[in-house]
Amino acid sequence: MLRNMKKSLRLTTFILAVIMFSTLGTSWADEIIESINEALEYYEEADYAEAVSSLDYASQLIRQKRASKLEAFLPEPLSGWKAKDVESQAVGQAMFGGMVSAKRQYHKDSSSVTVEIAADTPILQSMVMMFSNPAYATADGGKLKKIKRQKAIVKYRPSNQEGEIIVVVDKRYLVSIKGRKVSEEDLTNYASAIDYKELKKF
Repeated sequence: MLRNMKKSLRLTTFILAVIMFSTLGTSWADEIIESINEALEYYEEADYAEAVSSLDYASQLIRQKRASKLEAFLPEPLSGWKAKDVESQAVGQAMFGGMVSAKRQYHKDSSSVTVEIAADTPILQSMVMMFSNPAYATADGGKLKKIKRQKAIVKYRPSNQEGEIIVVVDKRYLVSIKGRKVSEEDLTNYASAIDYKELKKF
């Protein structure tokens, strides 16, 4: 049993190291290496609780860095619009499956748009299934549309000028564009401003 635990710990360490070197900068990598090494030291001392805690900490740092890198895929404000600072979030594995996300709010006069890109969100799988069945996708008034070669569900209410566009990218990312006091064209323009091709590579 101990042999299996050791193999599992070393496998987890290896996976974290691969992710770390492929996605993180030097300062983040140094801190994560330190945490992983601590986990191995705790394991050799049979302090399994601290070993797990150190690995969890390293995992959280990786999720935080991944979330910050998602910020680059949020569009710049369109002509005549202004934008607030980008917000990123990394949730622990125990909550919402370790979801990471980045979002930004844009405004022009009384109009506002929020663009969010999320990965590892628990609702992603259900959204993938919804996109595969047009009947479900349009059940609550939405309509299917292609935006930059991506399938999108567009929901827009002209009566109060509110709406949302949802895009699933490569079955890994959930992109939402929500707007208040906007036209459907405004929402579509922001959805079109995202580089989905590059997002798939990330």
